[in-house]
Amino acid sequence: MNLSKTAEQDNQPRTDWTREEIAELFDLPFDELMWEAQGVHRRHHARGEVQLCTLLSIKTGGCVEDCGYCSQSKSADSGLKATKLMDVRAVLQAAAQAKDAGSKRFCMGAAWRNPKDRDMPAIVEMVEGVRAMGMETCMTLGMLTKEQAQTLAVAGLDYYNHNIDTSPENYENIISTRTFQDRLDTLEEVRNAGINVCSGGIVGLGETRADRVGFIHALATLERHPESVPVNALVPVKGTVLGDMLADTPLAKIDDIEFVRTIAVARITMPKSMVRLSAGRESMSEATQALCFMAGANSIFTGDKLLTTANAGDNADAALFAKLGLRPMESEEPMRAQMEAAE
Repeated sequence: MNLSKTAEQDNQPRTDWTREEIAELFDLPFDELMWEAQGVHRRHHARGEVQLCTLLSIKTGGCVEDCGYCSQSKSADSGLKATKLMDVRAVLQAAAQAKDAGSKRFCMGAAWRNPKDRDMPAIVEMVEGVRAMGMETCMTLGMLTKEQAQTLAVAGLDYYNHNIDTSPENYENIISTRTFQDRLDTLEEVRNAGINVCSGGIVGLGETRADRVGFIHALATLERHPESVPVNALVPVKGTVLGDMLADTPLAKIDDIEFVRTIAVARITMPKSMVRLSAGRESMSEATQALCFMAGANSIFTGDKLLTTANAGDNADAALFAKLGLRPMESEEPMRAQMEAAE
């Protein structure tokens, strides 16, 4: 494999990756993999800049899906109480607080299989209100119809998150209430509506490296790469299928170096995407997080909570950024425009 040309063809990101090529990247000596990932990162993104995002659960619990990792599933015995959709004013207040804390993107998640049409007016108000504050908007509401995706596009939604979670082969071991193709269908509706795609997954589900290869391959061979790729480390929650299964086993936490390798391979194969270091960060050492940033991660969730699980917290993030010499990204789009003009 010619590593100097592996990420691009004619200055365009490759979408023809083979699983064998991605497996070769995972197998590289660690220093060589990191060197390549950092080189790809610097060609497409500003050095030392990390986008700060905030995630708010606007409707918690009671989801009819049976995702094995999720405490919000009705099938989980996590003790989480289901709530109704938050009031629009409360959501906008939380967004204003996030902006004051330095966030540039505000992400809103609802524990639904799919939104009801009766909820769409309130969702539209939330999107329009957050955009009026000058923040990027992201929603994750489950599966969407064509009409719902178009409604969100008209409202000005910047990003829609819909993770593929794991490899196509491992998917049915994690979720039985929808198929991998269902995920891809929603991503297609989002893309067709003109909304940026945010899609990633979770590692540490008990999957093999071959599954991690398959997970990256599924995203890197989409006709157009997701603009945002969150990579989560499983947070085992008691009362969930995977939480109970993995909590007391060696598989409960993915090896730190293997997690960093996954970040690096995502960066190399999807060079222009924002690679977000997401759930599980609160249990990572500063050294592991630093390696993730070196591997090409350039976005994080701030705050003390991610939907229903703990997060590192603003103070810890500020201290880590100071230690590493990182700075919050001022704005994603102007930076991208500048980088593309340079090309």
